[in-house]
Amino acid sequence: MASEKKSKVQIKPLDDRVLVEQCEAEERTAGGIVLPDTAKEKPQRGVVRATGPGKLLESGERGKMSVKVGDEVFYGKYAGTEVEVGGQKMQIMRENDILAIIEK
Repeated sequence: MASEKKSKVQIKPLDDRVLVEQCEAEERTAGGIVLPDTAKEKPQRGVVRATGPGKLLESGERGKMSVKVGDEVFYGKYAGTEVEVGGQKMQIMRENDILAIIEK
């Protein structure tokens, strides 16, 4: 019997795009009420998992990215495109769709 190898999916965003792993949606409200799946809002917070090389400038050089892998960020509610990678929901978005880096 031949052994099967699990392939690890790797995504490398292009230009100034960023791959962000979404944080889990809130299970409870601030008052302690448990939210059903249909009432949960799409999270606007996540962790950067991959970045592209930067935007190609008119001079032919690449612009420097403001975020790096591992940064926790807030992004716009309707930013990017949702993709599923290895069973996890992720977003691919442009760097300018990221609103802030969360510093710890």
